[in-house]
Amino acid sequence: MMLLEMAAATYPERVAFVDGIDGSAITYQGLFDAARSRAASLHSTGSTRLAKLDVSSLATPIGLFSSAWAGMPYVPLNYRLTQDEIEALLARITPAYLVTDEGRQPSFSGHEQIHSVSRAHFLNDAVHAAEHEAGWSMDPDDVAVLLFTSGTTGAPKAAVLRQKHLVSYILGAVEFASADESEAALVCVPPYHIAGIAAILSSVYAGRRAVQLSHFSAEAWLDLARREAITTAFVVPTMLARIVEALEGERSANLPHLASLSYGGGKMPQRIIERAMELFPDTDFSNAYGLTETSSTIAVLGPEEHRESAASDDAAARRRLVSVGVPLPGVEIQIRDEAGNVLGPNQRGEVYVRGEQVSGEYEGKGRLTDADGWFPTRDAGSMDEAGYLFLEGRADDVIVRGGENLSPGEIEDVLLTHPAVADAAIVGVPDEQWGEAVAAAVVMRKGESASESELQDWVKARMRSSRVPKAIAVWDELPYNETGKLLRRVVKARLQ
Repeated sequence: MMLLEMAAATYPERVAFVDGIDGSAITYQGLFDAARSRAASLHSTGSTRLAKLDVSSLATPIGLFSSAWAGMPYVPLNYRLTQDEIEALLARITPAYLVTDEGRQPSFSGHEQIHSVSRAHFLNDAVHAAEHEAGWSMDPDDVAVLLFTSGTTGAPKAAVLRQKHLVSYILGAVEFASADESEAALVCVPPYHIAGIAAILSSVYAGRRAVQLSHFSAEAWLDLARREAITTAFVVPTMLARIVEALEGERSANLPHLASLSYGGGKMPQRIIERAMELFPDTDFSNAYGLTETSSTIAVLGPEEHRESAASDDAAARRRLVSVGVPLPGVEIQIRDEAGNVLGPNQRGEVYVRGEQVSGEYEGKGRLTDADGWFPTRDAGSMDEAGYLFLEGRADDVIVRGGENLSPGEIEDVLLTHPAVADAAIVGVPDEQWGEAVAAAVVMRKGESASESELQDWVKARMRSSRVPKAIAVWDELPYNETGKLLRRVVKARLQ
């Protein structure tokens, strides 16, 4: 709330958020006033959490700030889950005030501990007549946001982000009132993702108009970016790949206003980023790496590093184009082996992080940070001599073949250098002799083809024979979630 109060006092009449679908908008003063009146409504119901089960709309920033004013956690839920999964999550956060879409709202009306309202009701100023008279808490340890993890290996965990974690990230990454009134950010990441939370807070603190795109398609993204003269945006790698594909045959994206484009959340193929830089020649590219538990970004590959790497003839320097850059100020990163020993340059292990913005806490489970504040990310990776961080998937994705640990990421990187391969996924499958064997699923570039033996020979010529996939399947597309992460478990199930 301190961040919003500063913004509303500095540029009250400036447009804060725009719904890219229906064109509705709210100013910074309007957002401040809406947060105050909704905070009164939240308290009147006896709720202790504000849950939001809906796509991005003006209700998203209003929900985030009204819950902060009311002193209760904001809990955005994945609206793509099944009804049973949603019910299970809601049971963990009651009594709750739930904002959802008109079609879903009636299904929650019978719950005694859930006060459900539709998006239209929540956005209607007339039904929030009272104003919350009390000020908001300034306790940095108050819980600001609960974000449920994907739950791919069990029941979803609720990551706890306290006020101090989110504010620490913003103060360290964003300059207050740094945006001109003409600047606009295009927000298309899901509202239940940490990047969605960070986008709201970053735009408010900078004073930037944020334009929301609730359902992504490359065509809709390009149309909205041109129509709203977007100056900055964030996408996940699969989104950028589709944007590049939609621009096939074009020499330019025709987006002269787009000054900066950040991406993150998954692995970016070198071919895609190089082509994107050609299509957006006047745009500054940044690769941002972060986690829910770290309040968003902890490492960045900035615009200058992008240009230097792309233009370099040095293999090591050019490879940095697929890194996630170096840690942000105030953030420390280490690579450790399974015994917890800190590894040297170019040695693969698990990524550990430490810093003020790092939470590493889960509701009901406590903090996973060690005595010195280091958080195990469960991401596998390495750092080169210059401190650039390279990610290689999840630590649990390592393939153990005859006692040898194989990284799926490095094999995927080699396959992606083949001129016919557009995308690739490597997994381990059961093998009687070796315990696990390497298997691959690939997507071919449009109009291209390659035989299994050709791709196996390609890998063998560039890596040890133990890393050559024993089987390679050609698929139309690989399975990704909406935030651009490869669903490796789905690939593995199909290939076994």
